Amino acid sequence: MATQTTTERARKPRRDERRVVSNIVRGSIGNLIEWYDWYAYTAFSVYFASVFFPSGDQTAQLLNTAAVFAVGFLMRPIGGWVLGRYADRRGRRAALTLSVTLMAAGSLIVALTPSYGSIGVAAPVLLVTARLLQGLSVGGEYSTSATYMSEVASPGRRGYYSSFQYVTLIAGQLTALGLQIVLQQALSAAQMEAWGWRIAFVVGAAGAVVVLWLRRGMDESESFERAASEGEEERGGPARGSLRLLLSYPRQCLVVVGLTMGGTLFFYTYTTYLQKFMVNTSGIAKPTAAWINFSALLVFVVLQPVMGLLSDRVGRRPLLIAFGVLGTVVVVPSLTLLSHTSDPVYAFLLMVVPLAVSSLYTSISAVVKAELFPTSIRALGVGLPYALTVAVFGGTAEYVALWFKNAGHENWYFYYVTACVLISLLVYIRMRETSDASPLDEDDSRSRG
Repeated sequence: MATQTTTERARKPRRDERRVVSNIVRGSIGNLIEWYDWYAYTAFSVYFASVFFPSGDQTAQLLNTAAVFAVGFLMRPIGGWVLGRYADRRGRRAALTLSVTLMAAGSLIVALTPSYGSIGVAAPVLLVTARLLQGLSVGGEYSTSATYMSEVASPGRRGYYSSFQYVTLIAGQLTALGLQIVLQQALSAAQMEAWGWRIAFVVGAAGAVVVLWLRRGMDESESFERAASEGEEERGGPARGSLRLLLSYPRQCLVVVGLTMGGTLFFYTYTTYLQKFMVNTSGIAKPTAAWINFSALLVFVVLQPVMGLLSDRVGRRPLLIAFGVLGTVVVVPSLTLLSHTSDPVYAFLLMVVPLAVSSLYTSISAVVKAELFPTSIRALGVGLPYALTVAVFGGTAEYVALWFKNAGHENWYFYYVTACVLISLLVYIRMRETSDASPLDEDDSRSRG
C-alpha cells in the first residue's frame, strides 16, 4: 500500500505538468487565432487599401488604412477595461471565450464588406466598425491571456510558459504572412486586389469557431478560484476588477506604462510597419517583402521561449535593461541602411537583428506585468494601462511613420522610436525585480503604491 501511495505521489507532478501544458496549449492556440485576425489586416492592407477608399496615390491609401488600424487600437483600452474587469469578476476562461467571439465577428465583417465603388462611404464605415470590434477583443485578450498563462504556469517557470503568449502572437502574424505568400503564388496581383485578400478574413472567422470549442475545455485558474472563494468584495473593500481597486496600485500602473512605451513602439515598427517600409521606401517587391518578413519573424518566434527561460534564471530586469540599451542603439542605423537597399538578404539581416533585440522585451513583457499585481486586480491591472500605452504608441506607429514620410522627413520617425525606447530604459533601470516576488495568488497589500 505504501508503494502504491509513493507511486501515486510520483505520478501527480507529471499529471499536473501535463495539465499545465494542456491549458497553455489551449490558451495559446486561441491567442494565435486572435492575433492572426488582428495582423491579417496589416498584412493584406497593401491589397485592399484601394478597395475601401477612393482612388489616389499609394501612400495616401496606406495612410487611410493605417488610420483605421490606429482606430482599432483606440478600442484596446476599452477592451482592457471591460474584459479585464470581466475576467477578474467572472473568470479568465469566460473572458477569453468572449474575446475570441468578438474577433470572429470583426473578421467576418471585413470579409463580407463590399468595395467603395459598390456602396460608397459605407465601405470604410463598416471597415472601421470591424476594427473597433477587433480592438475591443485584442484589448481583453492580451491582459486575460497574460494573466491566465502566468497563473496556470508551474512555479519557477512562469517566464518560460508566459513567453508562449508572444510565440503565438507572432505565430499569428506568421500565419497571416504565410497565407499571403501562398495566395500570392496561387493568384495574380489583380485577383489578390479584387477578392483574394478576403480569403484571409474568412479563414480567421472559421478559426475562431474552433477556438471557442477548445477554450471550453480549459481549466479555470486556481488563483482566480481561490480569490473568488474568499469573497473579497464582501469584506467592505473595493470590488474585484474595479477601477477603485486598481487606483490603489498607482506605482504598478505607471511601471506598466513606462516599460510598455518603448517596447511596443519598437515591436510594431519592426513587425507591422516594416513590410510597408520595404515596399514604399526601399522599393522591394511586395512578394519579396512578405518573404523577408516571414523569415525574420520565424527567427523571432524561436527566440521567445529561449529568453523566457533565461529570465527564470537571471531575472526579468536584466533582460529589459539589455533591450533598452541595445534598442536605443539599433533603430537609426538599421532603418537608415534599410531605406537605401533593395537587396533581400541585406534587408533580412537589417530586420532580424532588431527583432532579436526586441525578443529581450517581448518574451517577458506579459509575465512582468502580471507579477506586478495581485489576483483580484491582475487582469485589469495588466490590461488597462498596457492598452492605453499601446493605443498611444504602438497603434499610431504606422500612421506617424507614414505622416513623417509624407511630410518629407521620414528619418525623424527613427529618432522618435529611439527616444521612446530610451525613456523606457530609465524605467527598467529604476523598477524592482519581479521574478522573485511572492506567489501569484497572494494579495500583498504592502506592494500598493
